Amino acid sequence: MRVVLDTNVIISGLNFRGNERLVLELARRGRFELYLSLFILQEAAGVLTRKFGWSEERSTQVLRMLQSTAVVVEPQRILSVIEKNQADNQILACALEASADYLITGDRRHLLPLETYRNVQIIKRFSVSVSP
Repeated sequence: MRVVLDTNVIISGLNFRGNERLVLELARRGRFELYLSLFILQEAAGVLTRKFGWSEERSTQVLRMLQSTAVVVEPQRILSVIEKNQADNQILACALEASADYLITGDRRHLLPLETYRNVQIIKRFSVSVSP
């Protein structure tokens, strides 16, 4: 199963306990195929340093670890599905490039209302058996 994580899921998983942290742990254990783009990784690094006070060194180290568990794809198409938010279009483009089954996001304003886009299910909660 192929999964793309929106930046907000990565940020929440790295900073708070809960479903998002579990999703990151499942990715680390290889319970699903994680797909990310350089845009997602760079956006996450920026948010971690600007909004959460992480040092650049710490955010780079953690995101490299995350990158090592993921397949990094670069979208070949530019989308304009969400008119007022190019960042969300880039997340969606990553999901399409990865042929993802799921895009996990906390974005209630732009992405979650789509529910599905070209066979990618857009969801907030993700459940997989946690056993090794």
